[in-house]
Amino acid sequence: MRIAPLSDLRCELGESPVWHETQQRLYWCDVHACTIHALDVASGEAQVWRFPSSVGSFGLARSGRLVVALRDAVVLFDPCSGTSTPIARFDFTVPGMRLNDGKVGPDGAFWIGSVHEVAFEKMQHIAALFRVSGDGSVSTHVTGLKASNGLAWSADGRTMFHSDSCGPWIDRWRFDPARGAMADRVRIAEPTENSGRPDGGAVDREGAYWSAGTSAGVLNRYGRDGAVLQTIALPLPKPTMPCFGGPDMRTLFVTSRRDMLTDEQRTAFPLSGAVLRLEVEVPGVPAFRFAD
Repeated sequence: MRIAPLSDLRCELGESPVWHETQQRLYWCDVHACTIHALDVASGEAQVWRFPSSVGSFGLARSGRLVVALRDAVVLFDPCSGTSTPIARFDFTVPGMRLNDGKVGPDGAFWIGSVHEVAFEKMQHIAALFRVSGDGSVSTHVTGLKASNGLAWSADGRTMFHSDSCGPWIDRWRFDPARGAMADRVRIAEPTENSGRPDGGAVDREGAYWSAGTSAGVLNRYGRDGAVLQTIALPLPKPTMPCFGGPDMRTLFVTSRRDMLTDEQRTAFPLSGAVLRLEVEVPGVPAFRFAD
């Protein structure tokens, strides 16, 4: 399997890759640099936008804008004009809290989790998973988390996956795309440090769940029941999120981080912080659009 970097760019904390099938461009963010990047994969034309705080994640909106999770707010961003419109704010009172992994669901809402971003031994179960609707209303759906992560839905929108990177665990839910409702929670996996604590996720057309094993430098492909169907070793130690794209949706783009590495590790793993690309057999599910 050929695994190669998408470009020469190296992020401190690359996250949230999103494939825009109409533009044939990949979007992703660098959380700490407060930026969103876009790359035309065919031509190599690149763009970057800067924001006033960390960018935890984002998604595509039906209007052509991006729905963006900043440190404690969600905004609608127009890439053409560069203007942002706030739609929701989160009043975190505990130091170290910020918005984290998020994706647009099949219900047209932006599902966004939080993370208690402190040293592992000091993390508390105070993070949560929220739903932000097109009118900016916010509802809370899962509490008691340390690092909400791994959101992804099946092609029919009726299965939702969600993880806690510091649980660590992966859950499967029955999802109602008409109402944006979650039910029948099932714990399908409790990965170890060696097998790969779960970071970001994506789902393929067969309903399998791809998870970035951020503690083991791997991608893990899980069945619905949590069985590990495939493990792919990557040429870097800390992948953060996979995303399907390309003309046939058989290209996996994988973001990564280098902010937690020593200087020696950065030298040993020069691809750390890059977006990787590799081809897989089963195509993935396209990104859903925010109903703004």
